[in-house]
Amino acid sequence: MMKEYKNMKKELTVTEFQLRQFQGVSEQDMIDSMLYAHPEGERVQTSTLSDKTANIAIKYRTAIERENDEWYGFLFHRYMFLKEELDFFEHAVNGLDERHRSIITDLLDEDMTWDIMMDRYHVSHTMIAKYRKAALKELDKQYELRDRQVEAFVLG
Repeated sequence: MMKEYKNMKKELTVTEFQLRQFQGVSEQDMIDSMLYAHPEGERVQTSTLSDKTANIAIKYRTAIERENDEWYGFLFHRYMFLKEELDFFEHAVNGLDERHRSIITDLLDEDMTWDIMMDRYHVSHTMIAKYRKAALKELDKQYELRDRQVEAFVLG
């Protein structure tokens, strides 16, 4: 999570924007898709021209609704996944003691180097590593607790 945190935050904002601005598949894109689609199987001509027109209109409306539902559903589920993961991670970090929380927060800041952190906290490289290890151990415990709760729900 530490490695992916920044990328997940960016993806969350992009996904949220896409949901807010959602317009779906354009009519022209759907027409183009249907125009270049090749039907499968044997073709037997049994309908009149007006039946073909009605059939195409129904297929068009159904196809565009299905595409839009699938795309919106994908965006919505991705957003919810990212939001839940980021919220839990941030909650877990906020639950750490002051020193560990500061270390983890600084490690998430891409501009913060270990040398800057050593100066900031007036400790050695080894102490930064120890604080980091202790913080990660505590975060692991919180994730294990969450996993046990999910497991109890699924099995219960």
